[in-house]
Amino acid sequence: MIKQSLSILIIEDNPALAANIYDYLEACGHQPDAAPDGESGLGLLAINRYDAVVLDWMMPRMDGMTMLARLRRDLGSAIPVIVITAKDQLEHKLEGFTTGADDYVVKPVALAELEIRLRVLVQRSSGVQVKADVLEVADLRFDLGTLEVTRAGRSVAMTPVRRQLLELLMRRSPGLVRREELEALIWPDRVPDNDVLRSHMHMLRKAVDGDAATKLVRTVAGSGYRLCAADE
Repeated sequence: MIKQSLSILIIEDNPALAANIYDYLEACGHQPDAAPDGESGLGLLAINRYDAVVLDWMMPRMDGMTMLARLRRDLGSAIPVIVITAKDQLEHKLEGFTTGADDYVVKPVALAELEIRLRVLVQRSSGVQVKADVLEVADLRFDLGTLEVTRAGRSVAMTPVRRQLLELLMRRSPGLVRREELEALIWPDRVPDNDVLRSHMHMLRKAVDGDAATKLVRTVAGSGYRLCAADE
């Protein structure tokens, strides 16, 4: 893995934990910054450029999930976010991923593991270019403002459900998005049988890839789906 200095925003209301993470990342050669709550964190993200965010779930003024939803929706940001929390049940992890988290670390935080996860996320996220409210992977373009999807300049028809699936896949490209995350995104209350998601993904693949020489939508057997170029 390429060693690089990352600019990382730590959003954590526990001063001791925030200081530990800050000092460790700085010792690893990174450039950390810190905010004590979600509201302050959003303010910093609006004016500064960071490579990744370490986000606590439970905070005063604005909790982590509210802040994350606003980061994705209002700022249109696809910056990699690792959520750190004591909530370790599957339902909580699914909520975090559905809201827009890229990774999830349960407290107590192993600092060496956190640092490696940050490097991996930033490296993976380099496959997606974010320009204001636009996601781009290879020649696939998704304008989040107009909801227009194009592939090599041609318009791609999208239903609301498939548009949601595509947005999550593009935000996480070229990483894996697990089947459970996709199902929780579309059906948060009751997940139907697997054939329903499979049908949506089949139609999404048909719409996005069609007759294109490079196929972007890929199935990872037994796990989920990825959206990436051939060499990723």
